Amino acid sequence: MFKSRKYKFPTAHTILVILAAFVALLTWLIPAGQYDRLSYDAESNVFVRTSQEVAESLPATQESLDALLVKIPLDKFREGAISKPISIPNTYKPLKAQPQGIWSLIQSPLKGIIQVSDIILLVLIIGGLIAIVNATGAFEAGIAWLSVKLKGKEFLLIVIVTSLVALGGTTFGLEEETIAFYPILIPIFLAAKYDAMVAIASIYIGSSIGTLASTVNPFSTIIASDAAGINWTTGLESRVIMLIVGLIICILYIIRYAQRVKNNPSKSLIYHQKAEIEKMFQGSQNSNVPALSWRLRLVLLIFTLCFIVMVYGVSQLGWWFMEMTSVFLAGALIIGLISRIGEEQFVNKFIKGASDLLGVAFIIGIARGVTVLMEDGLVSDTLLFYASSVTDGMPKGLFINVVLLIYSGLTFFISSSSGMAVLTMPIMSPLADSAGIGREVMVNAYQYGVGLFKIINPTGIILASLAIVNVGYDKWLRFALPLVAILCLLAMIGLTLGVYL
Repeated sequence: MFKSRKYKFPTAHTILVILAAFVALLTWLIPAGQYDRLSYDAESNVFVRTSQEVAESLPATQESLDALLVKIPLDKFREGAISKPISIPNTYKPLKAQPQGIWSLIQSPLKGIIQVSDIILLVLIIGGLIAIVNATGAFEAGIAWLSVKLKGKEFLLIVIVTSLVALGGTTFGLEEETIAFYPILIPIFLAAKYDAMVAIASIYIGSSIGTLASTVNPFSTIIASDAAGINWTTGLESRVIMLIVGLIICILYIIRYAQRVKNNPSKSLIYHQKAEIEKMFQGSQNSNVPALSWRLRLVLLIFTLCFIVMVYGVSQLGWWFMEMTSVFLAGALIIGLISRIGEEQFVNKFIKGASDLLGVAFIIGIARGVTVLMEDGLVSDTLLFYASSVTDGMPKGLFINVVLLIYSGLTFFISSSSGMAVLTMPIMSPLADSAGIGREVMVNAYQYGVGLFKIINPTGIILASLAIVNVGYDKWLRFALPLVAILCLLAMIGLTLGVYL
């Protein structure tokens, strides 16, 4: 008897390596070519046009941009929103082929890691900070305290948990870390006469809507904006609006289901598992969760202040990755001192937290390596040229919604939002210039597209979340698909308004 092998979908790292090999092959098949580049020299207040390494200075005026058919307001350059060289439309030229071989393929992730070392360092330090906060028990204590205070008003538990997790998602990409919340929160939701699906939805959908409408999330917003050549604060207002409206929709959707289950338990999608799940979590309500002392309140306050200081520093003081990373490192040290965490324990916890995000860091580097191959092989602009030809003349509203759907499809193969950003944004963001829309709208389309599919993406963490209570993926699809459709419609409306207003 031969045992059948179960197919397991590759990890994001393997997918990116496969994509890198595919891109290396494409450099042998796709003609090389390049657009002229335009950059802004703030010191001299001039534009610099580069064509095959030949530089030419142009007056920094709107007339210069209009003459080059660059559909970006002059203020975007002067304010620093466009900080990287952009492709000049209608300047594509065929060049001598530069095929990338095996050695180039091996070196590409290393070059990519070097290029994004500042981003990788930020990711690792944030991982260490989150581990230190987790070690204090502040997250669990805060949630448990809220559940006691809301007794008799259980629907507010859905509102607060979903909102807090969404806040974590929109600020620092709270996603994989939510796995730790299920054992704590599921018993509380069961005690409130809800089913486990309500607990899963409050946590997972809260995280999903937060990452979908990321505002200051360094793992998506900042990385994508950096790759698009714009300041991450550009377009922040539209993402805040999407976060608020989307969060309200998600909360109402979950409450509607939760109240139906509370009034009639047989309406639960997992009613046949009710006894099994209750037995599984019997006694979990008495789990050893610390009380929310003044010390833990201070920990949560400092953790929150790290992001507030980061936003202020970047938007008002001109900070970038070094300064942002320093804020989170300082936050971890202060929390360690306040919580009286021993030196050895602090170091071990911090390193463990950083190592938990090492996979994310490598994804960022490998993904940038794919871009390196495309750039060195001079095929990036060729692909951009053909993509521009396909979308040429397409109405703005249709264009941006097609981009939304493209990103949703790509998320199945690249579940990492940060990997998706650095892999695709250098190619996709210049299309916004050709379509006459701001690059921040392209960043929004990337975030919304990735976030939408992540709600049901089997290559993400939803299967791990469902496994905690043995809930089938088919049950989750029945619960979540209508919400995905509603949020998709909301995203399309938001993007369409964004390109016309």
